Amino acid sequence: MIVLHQIDPVALQLGPVAIHWYGIMYLLAFGVAWWLGLKRVRAGRLPGVNEQAYGDLLFYGMLGVVLGGRLGYALFYAFGDVVRNPLTLLRIWEGGMSFHGGLLGVLVACLWWARRYRLHFFDVVDFVAPLVPPGLGFGRLGNYIGAELWGKFTGAGWGVVFPRSDLGPYTGMPLDRLRELHANGALDAFARHPSQLYQAALEGLVMFTVLWVYSHKPRPRYAVSGMFALLYGVFRFLVEFVRMPDAQLGYLAFGWLTMGQVLSLPLIAIGLFLLWISRRMPVLTPEPKAA
Repeated sequence: MIVLHQIDPVALQLGPVAIHWYGIMYLLAFGVAWWLGLKRVRAGRLPGVNEQAYGDLLFYGMLGVVLGGRLGYALFYAFGDVVRNPLTLLRIWEGGMSFHGGLLGVLVACLWWARRYRLHFFDVVDFVAPLVPPGLGFGRLGNYIGAELWGKFTGAGWGVVFPRSDLGPYTGMPLDRLRELHANGALDAFARHPSQLYQAALEGLVMFTVLWVYSHKPRPRYAVSGMFALLYGVFRFLVEFVRMPDAQLGYLAFGWLTMGQVLSLPLIAIGLFLLWISRRMPVLTPEPKAA
């Protein structure tokens, strides 16, 4: 089955103000993280921390995601564009967020918050890790709705045709004309992997399920963080094989190595290392809250 992507990235237009689906996905991500985090706080998964303190952690984490994500994108993927026009850093609704930059931003926020409340940094990161995958899933859905970060050609009778991608002689044609061409099968050769949906499933649904179940039972320090880093690194590395590299970077080596894969290799190594050292660490015992 070949689908022509026709989703408007703008969810609601209020005069000159456009509310993009991408921004709504971020709101959903933070809302779900708040709800899941409250459940873990009330279950005593971070001893000594109350709901108000967790609210502070979530706020700092939100800042870390946005600032780190944008700065990371500028550093890793669009340094030249930002140098030419620094205001592009503020256009979050247009996409252009780096997971690896956002991760560093969240880690900085967790470090600052952990020092403030005199908690071990990795106890905080282990607590936060299961809350992140839903946000990753929503973010990838936002990428799909915005028709960005598409995959390679499937070369088969299925996939998604993205109007802003390379459509050969049909590139740049209006959507109405593309609908006619799609109905006639003229666009079948340009069907691509919906790599955004692959990532939404793996980084969102699968990672959340594994981490939530894995962390339901108390684990040694570093274990949940290690599992998160390992899973994300492996999933991202694999999906990059069917995802188009960023146009401004292309392949970095061997005709297939992308920046996403380069940035994911350290995560795989860190994940394995954290899981290894966790075997000798104490288990953080929950302290259920009184009813």
